[in-house]
Amino acid sequence: MWSKAMPGRPVVAVAGATGVVGREMLKVLEQRSFPASQVRALASARSAGRRLPFRGSEIVVEEMTPASFEGVDIALFSAGASVSRQFRDAVTSAGAVMIDNSSAFRMDDGVPLVVPEVNPDDVHDHSGVIANPNCSTIQMVVALAPLSKLAPIERVVVATYQAASGAGQAAMDELYEQTGQFLRGEELSVRSFVHRISFNCIPQIDVFLEDGSTKEEWKMVVETQKIMHAPDLRVAATCVRVPVLRCHSEAVAVEFGAAISMDDVARVLAMSPGITVMDDPAQGLYPMPALLEGSDDVHVGRLRVDPSVPYGLQMWVVADQLRKGAALNAVQIAESLLPR
Repeated sequence: MWSKAMPGRPVVAVAGATGVVGREMLKVLEQRSFPASQVRALASARSAGRRLPFRGSEIVVEEMTPASFEGVDIALFSAGASVSRQFRDAVTSAGAVMIDNSSAFRMDDGVPLVVPEVNPDDVHDHSGVIANPNCSTIQMVVALAPLSKLAPIERVVVATYQAASGAGQAAMDELYEQTGQFLRGEELSVRSFVHRISFNCIPQIDVFLEDGSTKEEWKMVVETQKIMHAPDLRVAATCVRVPVLRCHSEAVAVEFGAAISMDDVARVLAMSPGITVMDDPAQGLYPMPALLEGSDDVHVGRLRVDPSVPYGLQMWVVADQLRKGAALNAVQIAESLLPR
């Protein structure tokens, strides 16, 4: 259990600051007026010296070394699992709390996996590392948590439609490049994905496991169970990469253990923090990724009864995975560490 008190104006380091999520973390820190006394931008040696916009000025990127965390209180990491593992001891030995956006520690005992709207109390039960969940998991559990107050959730079936940006800036650039190549009748350059992403859907995110699922699908199962403190919750996921630049979408079917009313569903979702309900099909109102880039909330629509099970609900969930699915959730965790 971590015992060091957090100062009211902590020193914050952003590790992986030049990446797409790292840049978004800096943007969120600024937009939410996070009370940092200092913000340090850290990255690899090849990025050292770059200047990044922040609070009306610029900060110079420093090479990340073990000594970088001396005097740091909170370290926001988005530099990949191997880098997080490499620097964990340096961060915690310096007395800083690592909020890690990679998959390195998510399922470790003693490392809380936190979505502040869902399991805020878990944030204080850490030993120097707090894990940021997978982006597709985050938006789903934000929508599931308030529904679980209406009746026990017994089973969740989800199909994801995940944007190219979930694989980083190079993947976004490749979608742009391939789209132009396709329209010009040129051969497509395939680098970031197993197959071309333009005008295509790829039913594989991360590597395949022995049971035929992908690691991304496994993450959604075990992370949902951990975050919701529901080890027996049955979750089935199919994760698909789609030719969208930004914002993940999910078709979610929820099976409850008792009857619920659609009025109660709409009411509890509308009053829950971090959720915007967009559900007026007659007017063409429902969440769409192209319209929600840069937004913070998890957007829910297409609410309807699932008649294939006794107590079922179907919904469509969209969120900007660079914001709530990554940078925003990490900063919200940091905010929850501040003294009240």
